Amino acid sequence: MQLSPDRLEQARQDYEHHLRACRQCGVDGAHCPVAKHLRRLYNLARVGR
Repeated sequence: MQLSPDRLEQARQDYEHHLRACRQCGVDGAHCPVAKHLRRLYNLARVGR
């Protein structure tokens, strides 16, 4: 399944925005479950290109 570059970019932006905005991710540097999920989606989008 091919994704448009816009969708890949959006997945990356969602992940990076979450890391900046999430209190849990910012406190101890360990990624919360949501960050892990967003990273997984980004990686899947990247591989699916």
